[in-house]
Amino acid sequence: MSRIEPNITPALVAEHGLKPDEYERILKLIGRAPTFTELGIFSAMWNEHCSYKSSRVHLRGLPTKAPWVIQGPGENAGVIDIGDGLAVVFKMESHNHPSFIEPYQGAATGVGGILRDVFTMGARPIACLNALSFGDPDHAKTRHLVSGVVAGVGGYGNSFGVPTVGGQVRFHSRYNGNNLVNAMAVGLADADKIFYAAASGVGMPIVYLGSKTGRDGIHGASMASAEFDDDSEEKRPTVQVGDPFAEKLLLEACLEIMANDCVIAIQDMGAAGLTCSAVEMGAKGDLGVTLELDKVPCRETGMSAYEMMLSESQERMLMVLKPEKEQQAEAIFRKWGLDFAVVGSTTPTKRFIVKHGGDVMADLPIKELGDEAPLYHRPFVIAAKLPVIKAMDVRPPMRLPDALEKLIGTPDLCSKRWVWEQYDHIILGNTVQRPGGDAAVVRINDGPKALALTADVTPRYCEADAFEGGKQAVAEAWRNITAVGGTPLALTDNLNFGNPERPEIMGQLVGCIRGIAEACKALDFPVVSGNVSLYNETNGKAILPTPTIGGVGVIADFTKSAKLAFKAEGEAILLIGETLGWLGQSLYLRDICGREEGAPPPVDLVEERENGDVVRALIADGVATAAHDISDGGLLVALAEMAMASGIGAQLDAAPEDTPAHAFWFGEDQARYLVTVPLAQADAVMARIEGVPVQRIGITGGAALALSGERPILIKALNERFEGWLPTYMAGAA
Repeated sequence: MSRIEPNITPALVAEHGLKPDEYERILKLIGRAPTFTELGIFSAMWNEHCSYKSSRVHLRGLPTKAPWVIQGPGENAGVIDIGDGLAVVFKMESHNHPSFIEPYQGAATGVGGILRDVFTMGARPIACLNALSFGDPDHAKTRHLVSGVVAGVGGYGNSFGVPTVGGQVRFHSRYNGNNLVNAMAVGLADADKIFYAAASGVGMPIVYLGSKTGRDGIHGASMASAEFDDDSEEKRPTVQVGDPFAEKLLLEACLEIMANDCVIAIQDMGAAGLTCSAVEMGAKGDLGVTLELDKVPCRETGMSAYEMMLSESQERMLMVLKPEKEQQAEAIFRKWGLDFAVVGSTTPTKRFIVKHGGDVMADLPIKELGDEAPLYHRPFVIAAKLPVIKAMDVRPPMRLPDALEKLIGTPDLCSKRWVWEQYDHIILGNTVQRPGGDAAVVRINDGPKALALTADVTPRYCEADAFEGGKQAVAEAWRNITAVGGTPLALTDNLNFGNPERPEIMGQLVGCIRGIAEACKALDFPVVSGNVSLYNETNGKAILPTPTIGGVGVIADFTKSAKLAFKAEGEAILLIGETLGWLGQSLYLRDICGREEGAPPPVDLVEERENGDVVRALIADGVATAAHDISDGGLLVALAEMAMASGIGAQLDAAPEDTPAHAFWFGEDQARYLVTVPLAQADAVMARIEGVPVQRIGITGGAALALSGERPILIKALNERFEGWLPTYMAGAA
């Protein structure tokens, strides 16, 4: 049965996101003009989202190995060994463009996709995190996007039954036309039972699992590889539609067939759907793949080969099955009410052949589809260093208490309770520390071991100095894990940038990757998985460079994990790390002084390691009664967060004479922590800490933060401002 397909024209090639020289590369590779279906396949495999053609050459510089790393980048998710025969499987991915077009489904399917990446490896998901970046609160679309994205994240995660335990939410005008939704999933597996995507064996059945294929999400990956313009609403059909209940069934069915030793290889149908999953499975195993599309379960009639190959319908898997286990595997999937269809087989030809209605719709070299994707050494420009802002040159426009009360109620620093209370963060019963602290703590099975999980980045630092910003993002994740008593083990990253064809944007990407690599090496904190999301801009205006870092650490005994809340009155407050009063790119400079400028704080990785090791030891020994890292807003904001979390105030000493008070209290110097200890032990603890800057800055107690020479800052008033902004804004009243 012959099918009429459109002629391949330069306009059609351009519509598929392929440049003229890339199309010439295709012609040379296959020796003829591609069919329409083949053009769609190349478009899917060679777009930025799937091929990493602008970033691959630079990503090679990231450290990915350590004795505890079982699987680094290149699979569905990264895997690390945490002892006792257990492995943690985790990854972060973006769903930025879909979430701007259709916020609920875009965010929901982002969560669904990252969960599949984890359980495809044989792990049961135990936690989710996210990092969300929205535009200026005054922008007409921001409230709508916040509402839809948060509802989508909660709607999928809550229904699927995995707790959402942590993350970030920020606001900045640079995200007005392109919000970011980065979703992270973490799972637990037996270290010797990890499943991979590489097919093996000739003539093995290729099985389609899960939900039926529809027309939703076609060109989703290509759309994610192009910048927006004013017609973004027209791209709504490229956004997938998710069904978390179907995904829960898929999880249970997949884990059951894995437990019954049915699986040779398995791959999530994510970006570019059936195309990417089939090609990757065959190519990784040095095998060919033949697909019979007539056997693909479809929920719509008359779907073409092109539509089936590019559909990004959700809750689907592709598997290479042990032939003798076919009946058993099918029975398991039927029991769970899911589709199970043998749609092809592995071949020795190293060809990717797609058949439909008796016709061969595609016949391509399978290895070259991935290996021969363009690899660009794009020109890049590293921005000149910005001047250092001297504290003496920043005149405080208001008193310290007024500045703190204003800062604590700003969109970036205010409580995100309105967000995380829409997520079920305690389902499964293992969430030890909930959202709102430095890092989430999730117990492993019945304990005592636990995971410390965080997602971090400071985009304004990355914009000002990409290299230092990349270092700081890793150091911040390392600090947050340390502050709860965790040993940082590995990270996943989500590199969100604008158009890499612009040298200044490419320079941001290169600088951040180099900074991330340096920090990972210095802190023994390897990258085991990740995602690159480029072309995040609208009408030529790029987002802030946002390389989100998802960190994972382990805590030997969850009962000894530290919290940020002051534990009792009459305890000594210790400041660990050097405070010089760095105001460049600080929130104080931006939100109090109205100056978004200057070099960001430098990151000394030797200090980060030394100071963090000290804090972790104090927590492990049970000496520290509370701990908190110091980041956005500086020292006084960190103290306010500890006070608000406990309802206990503090009497604070005066700032040192050689540092202006506003710089001491609001500067954002790095590698710093606050730790409380019983007053009687303070001198001994300070004597124990050799070679690391430490000073006692106050005593806990009372109902206010009392600064020398200033009016008391009532905890109740701080709490009202802290908790009030976001609910008021979302109610339309802010």
